Amino acid sequence: MRFDVVTLFPELFAPLLSTGITRRAFESGQVDVQLRNLRDFAQGNYRRVDDRPFGGGPGMVMMAEPLSQCLATVRAERTDDAPVVLFSPIGQVLNHAMVTRWSDSCGAILICGRYEGIDQRFIDAHVTEQISLGDFVLSGGEIAAMALLDAVARLQPGVLGDADSHAQDSFNPALDGLLDCPHYTRPEVWQGQAVPDVLLSGHHVNIERWRRDQRLLLSQRLRPELIEQARRAGQLDRADETALSGYNTRLSDPL
Repeated sequence: MRFDVVTLFPELFAPLLSTGITRRAFESGQVDVQLRNLRDFAQGNYRRVDDRPFGGGPGMVMMAEPLSQCLATVRAERTDDAPVVLFSPIGQVLNHAMVTRWSDSCGAILICGRYEGIDQRFIDAHVTEQISLGDFVLSGGEIAAMALLDAVARLQPGVLGDADSHAQDSFNPALDGLLDCPHYTRPEVWQGQAVPDVLLSGHHVNIERWRRDQRLLLSQRLRPELIEQARRAGQLDRADETALSGYNTRLSDPL
């Protein structure tokens, strides 16, 4: 798959592409990332890519023409009709299902906006999807683009040391979309806190039941909508409901 990233700051992507476990995906070409400096497509001595907004107001707006020229160049090099993605506060919030969809795709053209935003006429003419990281505003789309690229890269075969690692991630369908359970490692006692006995028992059935219960209880406490989604999908059995019932009973006990 190939992602063409349109940005004013291509140098920000160097650490992502060359460090950490996900670099395997980028170095092998499983996830081909092409960085496009938008200023290379701007006119004039100053390579200007922004101007004041019509109607007044603070900040600057990225102009449509440099973006259009850059997009035309990328289109000419690609052999597919790749979607154009803009990272924007009005976009759909990135989640596991979206990452999975992108990880099975041919890639996309990623537009990293800056300033107050980009000319709406470019969005109307070319952008096919908008993505947000959440209800907050970043200074540019680069961090959001890196989040998508990293999440996609780690799902590629052979990238993680253990092929099953991502199957145990929070929100994964393998966990019925629940949050993952707590994890522990050596030493067995740290600052007076011991590892739960069940994890030292060697009894794999009990360990898996404990982990399942922890996922349920953690999701119920922090993200109760995940429990409701799993329940509606018929993914909770009697043992699951018993664990949740015990949690709800404790919540209702008087202090």
